[in-house]
Amino acid sequence: MQVFTIKSDLQPVLDKLRETQKSIGFVPTMGALHDGHLSLVQQSLKQTDFTVVSIFVNPTQFNNAADLTNYPRTLERDLLKLSSLNASNILVYAPETNDVYGSVITSVDFEFGGLEHQMEGKFRPGHFNGVGTIVKFLFELIQPQIAFFGEKDFQQALIVSKLAEMLENGPTIEIVPIFREANGLAMSSRNERLTAEQREKASLIFESLSQAKVLFKTESFDRIKETVQSIFSNHPLFQLEYFEIADAQTLESAAVLEPDRKYRAFIAVFADDVRLIDTISLN
Repeated sequence: MQVFTIKSDLQPVLDKLRETQKSIGFVPTMGALHDGHLSLVQQSLKQTDFTVVSIFVNPTQFNNAADLTNYPRTLERDLLKLSSLNASNILVYAPETNDVYGSVITSVDFEFGGLEHQMEGKFRPGHFNGVGTIVKFLFELIQPQIAFFGEKDFQQALIVSKLAEMLENGPTIEIVPIFREANGLAMSSRNERLTAEQREKASLIFESLSQAKVLFKTESFDRIKETVQSIFSNHPLFQLEYFEIADAQTLESAAVLEPDRKYRAFIAVFADDVRLIDTISLN
């Protein structure tokens, strides 16, 4: 495993791989790695000759300054987890902010066909401009054949797929299934900020999605939404930010079931100031 903190050191290594026709997989992360991240890396190792893992807490995708400040940064532990995979064909890019943005930290405005205005885009203004800015930078630097994203951030994965289509040599995007803790909580770097009680009882998030999936077979969308909202109303630990049933391709909010369309449920919940998201396919 090789670790790079400066793009000018990484670039010649990548150039040499491309010259020798080696395939490159890419797993972008913000660090605080967990088993879900490692599953993405393992998928890439299976499918490509070399895997680049980026570790960078990207400031432009945070619309909440406190969230950026409190986001866990555990680089040494992250590198230990990656080295435990015993793979010599992993390249880690862990830059400082100025290596990515220079002296001006700003994001580019993107249009992703309306995907950016739904759910996360609605509740986190500017978020997907920040995501698009950093992912475009990384795609152009690394030029991977395949990039791996987790299903938990399904909206982000669709937006990145759209971005890849916009680029001249954009990679194939592979969405890897959600990795869950034993109680069903979707693995997330933010889980580290939960108390023991919050982490245990956050099983409620996946339980509510699972209940929505069962109700989807017989109940109206309004009834499903009312049921999930009632689960979280006046809950002592969790505050529901949104629960949405949406078209799985356009992410537009759905009111009624239409044949031949795929639907997903999406949820965002606060535990104090820790924001947790999850999703499930409904059909």
